[in-house]
Amino acid sequence: MTESELTPEAEAATIRSISAVTLFTADMAAAVEFYRSLGFTLLYGGPGADFTSFSVGDGYLNLMPAGAREGGASWGRVIFYVDDVDALFRRATELGFRPEAEPRDAPWGERYFHLLDPDGHELSFAVPLA
Repeated sequence: MTESELTPEAEAATIRSISAVTLFTADMAAAVEFYRSLGFTLLYGGPGADFTSFSVGDGYLNLMPAGAREGGASWGRVIFYVDDVDALFRRATELGFRPEAEPRDAPWGERYFHLLDPDGHELSFAVPLA
């Protein structure tokens, strides 16, 4: 079923965008420093907080302490669109972070690179090609 074939009730319930992503962290201070150093804008919380929120365009990236959570944070990937993938890659490497590989063009129409945060969450920074 395409979006144009949806009933009015289904159309009203269509998911349009990501409002926020919340990641669990074992070290709030390290995570806050990591995201701030990459240029994320801190809105609430900080290194000693139980909840931290950064603005990301029209949405938010939230951090919460891992607490009793067991195992790693290997649940998936968060994709952020950026203005200049190559500039962010240079910034990340200048800060001593180690992206998975240099930025590359993907067959699905994005230029991207991946980077792990201090808790092992995989982040993808991308820009649409065209």
